[in-house]
Amino acid sequence: MTLRDAIEQYVLWRQAHGAKFTTGANLLRHFLRYADGDGTCDAVTTTQVLAFLAGRRSLSRHRENKYYAIAGFWRHAISRGDATRSPLPTNEPKSPPRTPPYIYSHNELRRLLDPAALERSRLGAVQFDAATFRTLLLLLYGAGLRFCEATGLTLADVDLAERVLTIRATKFYKSRLVPIGPQLGTVLANYMPRRRYGELAHGETSFLLTNQDGTRLASSTVQTAFDALRRIAAIHGMAGGRQIPRMHDLRHSFAVHSLTAWYRQGADVQRLLPVLSTYLGHSDLEGTKVYLSMTPELLQQASLRFARYVQGGQDA
Repeated sequence: MTLRDAIEQYVLWRQAHGAKFTTGANLLRHFLRYADGDGTCDAVTTTQVLAFLAGRRSLSRHRENKYYAIAGFWRHAISRGDATRSPLPTNEPKSPPRTPPYIYSHNELRRLLDPAALERSRLGAVQFDAATFRTLLLLLYGAGLRFCEATGLTLADVDLAERVLTIRATKFYKSRLVPIGPQLGTVLANYMPRRRYGELAHGETSFLLTNQDGTRLASSTVQTAFDALRRIAAIHGMAGGRQIPRMHDLRHSFAVHSLTAWYRQGADVQRLLPVLSTYLGHSDLEGTKVYLSMTPELLQQASLRFARYVQGGQDA
């Protein structure tokens, strides 16, 4: 099998297993500029791989993406017998550690959701009202949604009677049902009448969150408003963490706060991790386990739980 055919089969295999794999596919096809696509996988040399990775410079994020794309391809090729060896360099530079997300405190969340702060934050965005902004932020934190998931919700995706959101074919081409709590359910129930006052489209395929003229929320508009809101609420980065807390960190905060609450309740956190992973729409548990060591408060709860176990109390 040629290198080109092996790459295309790998791309189809990844996508058949639920990954969009758009970036990875583009990187692998770009690699064919450095290696003979009509040759075999074993004909590829380490020199060609290094040329693709742009030498031995320190590992940038783009270089890291390229390395992981071809590393994954060669593991697959070897497992299927399309290659007998890997041409990847054995001394690839270490990836710089990822900056941990910012975890908002409950007090900071209250400041972000302050009506006066929300109103001031989007003064330059005439079509983007404060009620819609508040509802968006509560969906990101209260349901742990990604921005694209929250802004992509349609009226048909919101079942207020059952308090369930339908998240359709997002990051990993998977749809999922997201149960929501009574407080968020009340927020959405109160938002729906406000939405109707603006004479927005009421069809089932209409977006839940829109500008006042009915158009979909633009990420640039919302980001500008959030940056202003964060400054108004006096929320700044921490040493060792992100210098600028992000809107996406509301989702991370939801995960960490959920784990902390479970520890306090004495719940079986290890058993509940897959539940949280599914709820968040992660492709595997690795994306969820990172939250276990995210904050001092969470570590303290885990330590207390272990101490009770050692002393013969509840099971850890």
